[in-house]
Amino acid sequence: MKPLVLIVDDEKHFRDLYSQIIKTLDVDVETAVSAEEALKFISNNIPNIIISDVRMTGIDGITFLRKVKSDYPELPFLLITAYASIRDAVSSLKFGAIDYFEKPVDLDELKVAVGDILNIGNKNIKLEFPKSALDGIIAESSIMLNVFNDAFRVAKSDVTVLITGESGTGKEVVSEFIHNNSSRASNKMVALNCASIPASILNSELFGHVKGAFTGAVSNRLGKFREADLSTLFLDEIGDMPLELQSSLLRAIENRRISPVGSDKELRVDVRLIAATNKSLEEEIFKEKFREDLFYRLNVITLELPPLRERIEDIIPLARHFLKSPAGINKRFSANTMRILQSYRWPGNIRELANAVKRARILSRTEMIMPEHLPPNIRKSINTGASQKFCIQVQTMEEIEKDTIINALEKTKGNQTKAALLLGISRRTLINKIKKYTKADLKFGI
Repeated sequence: MKPLVLIVDDEKHFRDLYSQIIKTLDVDVETAVSAEEALKFISNNIPNIIISDVRMTGIDGITFLRKVKSDYPELPFLLITAYASIRDAVSSLKFGAIDYFEKPVDLDELKVAVGDILNIGNKNIKLEFPKSALDGIIAESSIMLNVFNDAFRVAKSDVTVLITGESGTGKEVVSEFIHNNSSRASNKMVALNCASIPASILNSELFGHVKGAFTGAVSNRLGKFREADLSTLFLDEIGDMPLELQSSLLRAIENRRISPVGSDKELRVDVRLIAATNKSLEEEIFKEKFREDLFYRLNVITLELPPLRERIEDIIPLARHFLKSPAGINKRFSANTMRILQSYRWPGNIRELANAVKRARILSRTEMIMPEHLPPNIRKSINTGASQKFCIQVQTMEEIEKDTIINALEKTKGNQTKAALLLGISRRTLINKIKKYTKADLKFGI
């Protein structure tokens, strides 16, 4: 059976508009003109997701949300609210809504959100493995699902794999996926970062040493190759391996034999090698910093990981994953915060996103993560804008923010403390924003 989506709104043109876009996901859609009618429907037919307006005659959307969640706590719920109603947004998340959308609703965003919740957003990408094989890996974008399809195919052989991509794109995660879906999965994968080990001891780290081989060698050492026997060896930042050690690695790959430091014996090893780099090895070859013959040995199969800015569909799911607290404290992103996260270029990729979200979780004293909780460099980048596309989005958000502040101040008759509480921000933040827009000749009607 197709998933069932229930849309609740007292205005017919909104019901029809949302239904039209949601039906393109190949789902069944039912509508209700009020929360009361929706509750009667739910008593006989439990939908897979509910989309409801907040401002409705009779029972309002927040009360409707609370009633549904009391009986069906796991039922996904999306709320649609006027952009100025920040209090409604905070309440909706507090009482269990997955997300809320500000009017006028971006229909593409609504469609993506529903598709993500129902796990049908990338229906055009056919996975060649059970979704459970991802085991907690966040990958919703088509580009990443294709990468994992390729990785799954590669996992079934023992060929050497080279994973390329910017720093922080998840190269080790993909290597673990390959290992876990290979015939060697029963043995633990062994990893070594070639950039973090001094050149003087990297040889020993890779191939081991015998007792007395050098000063301080008080006992035999296996080395990563022998530790990874019958398993997978992941060599991260292979582009930083000293040139003088690359010939030894090449021999190990070609002959499947290694010689521990200080030993004249060769030992046979059965290792599946995966290497990764954020450098262009072709450029390193041109600079005579990397052996061309080693490159061709490593480059049997190449998987290129896209930067986070090219997999925008993954940003919010990843951010929500990083937002989860070990203490079980639930927090949510405001709509403006999510737009900023999706607009930022993320030069540090997933690693930078994780750090930014963890910082925001610590700084936020409420359940809502607001833009001011993000690192300053991320907020500043949105103001400057890297492209016309981003500038357009920023202008839209600024206009929304201005109108929201005006609305809050009008409702509270100019009381900044009450307005800050209504907006879900600190009084100091509100004062700074008022100063900012006053300098821009913004007229606050108070």
